[in-house]
Amino acid sequence: MSLLHITAAETSAPLFEIRFESLFDAGRGMSFPCDQQGHVDLDSLPARARNNYLFARAMVGKDYLPPSIRTSH
Repeated sequence: MSLLHITAAETSAPLFEIRFESLFDAGRGMSFPCDQQGHVDLDSLPARARNNYLFARAMVGKDYLPPSIRTSH
């Protein structure tokens, strides 16, 4: 298959990320690959990233702002 026939869905780079910004340390946060709606494929994450994602999600309002969905760079 030539490179001209590869679509974005066939590449390994995620197109979107969900970002949890720290409430207390501006510019500090955690981000994870997701789809356009913000769904994270937990099965595809390494164990440490999965644990960090679950922690950040549980700490929204305590340590992190509600997450935002961004396009990946």
